[in-house]
Amino acid sequence: MKYRGINYDIGTKTVTGRLTRETFDVNTVTKEMEIIKNELHCNAIRISGLPIERISGAAEIALKMGLHVWFSPSFPYGNRDDTLKYIIEASSTAEKLRVEYSNVIFVAACELSLFTGGFIKGDTGEKRMANLFSPVSLVKNLLGIKRRYNLRLNKFLLQAVAEIRKSFHGQITYASGTWEKVDWKMFDITGIDHYRASYNKRTYTKELRKYKRQGKPISVMEFGYCSYKGAEEKGPIGWAIADWKKNPPELTSHFIRDEAVQSKNILEILDILEQEEVYAAFVFTFVFYNYVYNDDPKYDLDMASFGIVKAMPPAKDGYYKGLSWIPKLAFFELGKYYSRH
Repeated sequence: MKYRGINYDIGTKTVTGRLTRETFDVNTVTKEMEIIKNELHCNAIRISGLPIERISGAAEIALKMGLHVWFSPSFPYGNRDDTLKYIIEASSTAEKLRVEYSNVIFVAACELSLFTGGFIKGDTGEKRMANLFSPVSLVKNLLGIKRRYNLRLNKFLLQAVAEIRKSFHGQITYASGTWEKVDWKMFDITGIDHYRASYNKRTYTKELRKYKRQGKPISVMEFGYCSYKGAEEKGPIGWAIADWKKNPPELTSHFIRDEAVQSKNILEILDILEQEEVYAAFVFTFVFYNYVYNDDPKYDLDMASFGIVKAMPPAKDGYYKGLSWIPKLAFFELGKYYSRH
C-alpha cells in the first residue's frame, strides 16, 4: 500500500443546509494535521468538504508537512449543471497547489448518483437512496440488468473529466459507490467507497478484486465503522441510528457504546487491503464535529459517528492537547498499525 490515509472533513453541507464543521480555525487544523502525520502515521489525507477555500487552506497546511493530498470537493444536493461548475472551479484551485507542491491528486466528486439530482429518480438524497435500494432495484442489480442511471453518470463524468484536464494536470480519480458502474478508462486511479457490512461480509474481498480488472491502481476512498455494538453489521449506514429531526437530536433506540467494534473492524479491513495490495486506503473519518458525545447514551451522537475521535461539548481548556475532542480506541490502534506498515 503506497498511501496510508484518512478522511478529513472541512465542512460538508447537510440536508439542513448547515455545514458539518461550522467553524474553520487554522490553528486547530494545523494541530490536527500534525497529529494525523505524527501520531496516526498517515502519509496521505483525503480532504473533503464544500467551501473550496477551506479545502485549499487545509491542503496547503498538509502539503507543507509532507502529506500527500487527495483534493476532494463535495457539492451535495445540487443539480448537475451547478455541480459541474463547482468541480471545474475546484480543479483550478487544486492545480495551483499541485504546481507548487506536486503531491496533489484530484477527486472529481463522490457518489454523484446519490448526492446530485438527475441521475437516480428522487428530488432528495433520501428519496434517491430509497429508490436505489428498493426491492425492485436490488433484484435488477442481482440479475445484471443495466441501470440507466449509470449511463447518465458516465456521460456526466466524461464531460467533467474533459473539463478538469484543461486546468488540472495531475492524476484524477472519483469516489464511487459500489452500485455505480463507472467507466474507469477516463480516470488515472480507480476509486471506491468500499464498506463491509452483514450483506457483503463474505464477498467483500471478491468484490474488491473485480476492480483489479480495470488495470488501474485501486484506492479505497472510504471504509470505516461507528462505535456501538452491532455497528459492524450496519457498515456504511451505521450513522442511521441518529434521529436529527428531534430537538435535541437523539438515538433511535437503546444502543451500547463499544469502541472496540470500530477499532477491530477497521484493522481487519486494513489487513485485507494490504493483502490485496491496494494503492491507497483512507479510513473514514478523523472527526465529525456535529456528532457530539454525551454521557447519556440516548443523546450520545458520537456512537453514530465514523470519527476515530469523539467530538466533545465545549470546555474552557479543551480536551486532547487543547482540542475539542478525545481519541477513541481506533485512534491509537490505527496509529500503531500505520507505524508498522
